[in-house]
Amino acid sequence: MTWLVLGLCLFLGVHSVRIFGEGWRTQMLERLGEGGWKGVYSVLSLLGLVLIIWGYGIARQQPLVLWPSPAWARHLASPLTLLAFVLLVAAYVPGNWIKAKVHHPMVVGVKVWAFSHLLANNTVADVVLFGSFVLWAVLNFRAARARDRAAGTVYAAGRWGPTLVTVLVGIVAWLAFALWAHQALFGVRPFG
Repeated sequence: MTWLVLGLCLFLGVHSVRIFGEGWRTQMLERLGEGGWKGVYSVLSLLGLVLIIWGYGIARQQPLVLWPSPAWARHLASPLTLLAFVLLVAAYVPGNWIKAKVHHPMVVGVKVWAFSHLLANNTVADVVLFGSFVLWAVLNFRAARARDRAAGTVYAAGRWGPTLVTVLVGIVAWLAFALWAHQALFGVRPFG
């Protein structure tokens, strides 16, 4: 569990700079330059992600079950993760209606993904991992919306064409992940 927690602190810590240290981030950008900042940010993020995956894998070998996992929770996780994939894609497809309404679809997608996994899983490692991401996403969304209000950010209206592309790409990505990649990467078949 130590490696998992260390990885979460590193990964989510780096991704929390805009939540808790906007002024410090600005100073570091000026000091390191955009390329230097992105380099340090990327290396620390990657290291944190590796530690999360490794630590979670170790923790799963001796799981401490907290409650019985109800079957309905696993069934509910599927449509929620589908929604999370669509939200993730919406962050990258310009002009879609979802981004126009949600404003920060990636953060909302992370929140939905983590929440769905909290529902479907029942060990201490699951609560630590997915609970940390839910908490981070809630705080990040709140901070991002506050920055939007302070800057007077106005999001362009969405169009149906890009929205349809967003939904279709999200569905295809979700299917590929659910039917193949989840098993290959994590050893768990969502539909098996």
